[in-house]
Amino acid sequence: MTSALVYRSDEVTEYDDLAAARAARGTTWVHAGDADRAEMDRIADCFDLHPLTVEDILNDVRPKTEEYEEYTFVLVKRAMLRRGDTTFDEEIKDVPIGVFIGDDWVVSMTPDSAEPVARVRRAVDSGDERLLHRGPDFTAYRIIDVIVDEYFTLLDAIEDDIEAVEDQVTSSTELDTLEEINSVRRELLSFRKLAWPTREAVGVLARGDPRQIQEDTEKYYRDVYDHLVQLVDLTETYRDLASGARDIYLNTLAQSTNEVMKVLTVVATIFIPLTFVAGVYGMNFGDSPFNMPELGWTYGYPAVMIGMIVVALVMLGYFSRQGYV
Repeated sequence: MTSALVYRSDEVTEYDDLAAARAARGTTWVHAGDADRAEMDRIADCFDLHPLTVEDILNDVRPKTEEYEEYTFVLVKRAMLRRGDTTFDEEIKDVPIGVFIGDDWVVSMTPDSAEPVARVRRAVDSGDERLLHRGPDFTAYRIIDVIVDEYFTLLDAIEDDIEAVEDQVTSSTELDTLEEINSVRRELLSFRKLAWPTREAVGVLARGDPRQIQEDTEKYYRDVYDHLVQLVDLTETYRDLASGARDIYLNTLAQSTNEVMKVLTVVATIFIPLTFVAGVYGMNFGDSPFNMPELGWTYGYPAVMIGMIVVALVMLGYFSRQGYV
């Protein structure tokens, strides 16, 4: 769905004709949401946009900023947690949003719905003075700022998952706990691959390299850049916490395994002499020249049983003093 509007300090006007909107006096903003390639090409022809930028929006390209003679192209991505297509775990899904900043116009395009852009659009419709009195570079800033603000919400959700995992690792060795840890680590890795290039892209705008970025607007982009630096630092911190939770889980699992092995070792050690005695006296020596004299002894059987019980109690007492049982 494509919408075009022209706004000045005193009014906001919607247009159906893209050419008329571009020629109108004021700041022209054209947004194409849920747009296909044909719709994007139509807008690109009207504003003389390079076809490779349209391909970047449609393909899985990392966030970036590119300067052209008549405009600056910024590709950012909206990120959200939602249920995966092939798994029941939540995954980070990103939606590319292309923003073109001209001298008196701005174009935003995305192949999916874009709530951040809609929020800025509603601010224009409601007569936000900061938007109406500034140029297209400020409108682009507002779009990028709303997208980056959503990153904090996403990281807050991941932080809650990390806290839940940390509560489980010290008391549970279930396989589900390890899967949750790995899921959090995958989410952080995906977000890191998104946040780093976004910081680089916004850094170009914060330095004021493109001529379309006014000096008064640079400070706003620097504020977004600072937020991205904070997001990257938080991501690294959360990755360390997730790795620490995994190490604690593995240590807990190893400790649990050691406890089981202790019990099995105690049982096996106690039964080794008992098995030896039972094996020796279980053989038939009745017709052998090496006949054991105690086989014919009246108290032979009770003596052997008492001996095995004494050996078992001695071994059990030893392991008890060593702290194994």
